[in-house]
Amino acid sequence: MSGKSTRDHIVDAADRLFYRQGYERTSFADIAGAVKISRGNFYHHFKSKDDILDAVIEQRLDSTRKMLENWEREGDGPEARIRSFIHILIANQSKIMLYGCPVGTLSTELAKLDHVSHAEANKLFTLFRSWLSRQFALLGRKADADALAMHLLARSQGVATLASAFRDEQFVRHEVRQMCDWLASCVDEAAHEMRED
Repeated sequence: MSGKSTRDHIVDAADRLFYRQGYERTSFADIAGAVKISRGNFYHHFKSKDDILDAVIEQRLDSTRKMLENWEREGDGPEARIRSFIHILIANQSKIMLYGCPVGTLSTELAKLDHVSHAEANKLFTLFRSWLSRQFALLGRKADADALAMHLLARSQGVATLASAFRDEQFVRHEVRQMCDWLASCVDEAAHEMRED
């Protein structure tokens, strides 16, 4: 099983299935079938679907933290780092057009279910919000950094939702260009304000 533990394979399979089918529509049998293990072996690792959900959310949080750390290391300044966030829509376009945004779809489903893990799933949005806010502050937009972060999060979620609804590749590319132009205007405004100070 490629060096991963059975538990890791269960979490990976559940993550894929929760994204593609939704949490509620995914059964223990679906996950066990995807991993090709017996129900008894499955229950050895997880006692309930909620336990698996917690593990999936933790894995997503961990991979998101790693992605943001990578953007920090590789991005040539805050503008380039924010562009990395915007370009997720292009990098994951085929999946987004089929299933929507993995963060948004899970959070929305858990909210509808009034699920106890909804707050935990929202930590994914909070990670992006805090990180984007810090990048906008570094751009010189400290006073409205959080508002800009929320605007970009909202716009990217809207694009992901409509990309899934219409499955229009050109729409996604157009919106990404628009968001990059908007970001450039934010940078210009910050530079203008710095010159005036």
